[in-house]
Amino acid sequence: MNSVVRNSEEELALVERLKQHDEKAFAILYDAYAPILYGLIVRIVRNYADAENLLQDSFVKSWLHIDQFTPEKGCFSTWLINIARNTAIDFTRSKYYLTRDANQNLEKIVFNELGPKTTGIVIETIGLSGHLEKLSPQARQIIEWMYFEGFTQQEISETHGIPLGTVKSRTRLALKELREIFS
Repeated sequence: MNSVVRNSEEELALVERLKQHDEKAFAILYDAYAPILYGLIVRIVRNYADAENLLQDSFVKSWLHIDQFTPEKGCFSTWLINIARNTAIDFTRSKYYLTRDANQNLEKIVFNELGPKTTGIVIETIGLSGHLEKLSPQARQIIEWMYFEGFTQQEISETHGIPLGTVKSRTRLALKELREIFS
């Protein structure tokens, strides 16, 4: 399973094996998706150790809740990405993270200077690069900040000095553009 394809037969067979609690299938799942999910989590939490822990948490959640995945509702890779993304965002909103973040430790300063070890999520592997290229530059940036980096509209406004109303308008336009692309 070198590339992730929208609910391919191979992917659906893997899901069925996971639903049977096949540990070998879980190893295959981990090998196939860990790099993508780790890249996404690192971009959100900006800490390698936390990202590794959250990656494990994400895979445990997917293992425990595999019965909740239904191919009719969407792509398996998107389901996994949402689990990882939500796990990372929940972590960034935790009291532990906010307190630690306020202290601005050395690791965070070094991270900001050197950047992440990964180049981020490889959006081509989940089939999004072609769609994101079709978006206007402003719409693409908003989607990247919100979805791939986990920013709220308020955080985008504060971090990038864009009025909140403008962020909200750009978000609506970005979603409208995405709906047109997927129609």
